Amino acid sequence: MLPQTHYQRIGGETKVQELVQRFYDHMDELPETYGIRKLHAEDLSGSRQKLFDFLSGWMGGPPLYTDKHGHPMLRQRHLHFAIGESERDQWMHCMQLALDEVVTDEKLRGELYQAFMKVADHMRNQRAQQ
Repeated sequence: MLPQTHYQRIGGETKVQELVQRFYDHMDELPETYGIRKLHAEDLSGSRQKLFDFLSGWMGGPPLYTDKHGHPMLRQRHLHFAIGESERDQWMHCMQLALDEVVTDEKLRGELYQAFMKVADHMRNQRAQQ
């Protein structure tokens, strides 16, 4: 028997969609995440859809993002944004809150947090100030 993907373990499309919604709700509402919120369009619906599409395939579900847009090339697509430790940490704060609310399986929540942290850290294109 093959091990289940993160997509299956989280609960499929419905739960991935919920994770994305809560993530962007936090980004939109928390004053401490204004730094990353201002990098997004006023209307977050496009960002919500793209993140959902990306996470679907990234977690082992349908490859929605690649079907629509080709290879994600995440770092390249974000190079025009200044992303340092602060932006990474703000993004991860929103994701941690969303994971805590949506993912009931503690082991899965930890696995996803670690995986998100690797991606978020990879996105940094600004060095820490000395």
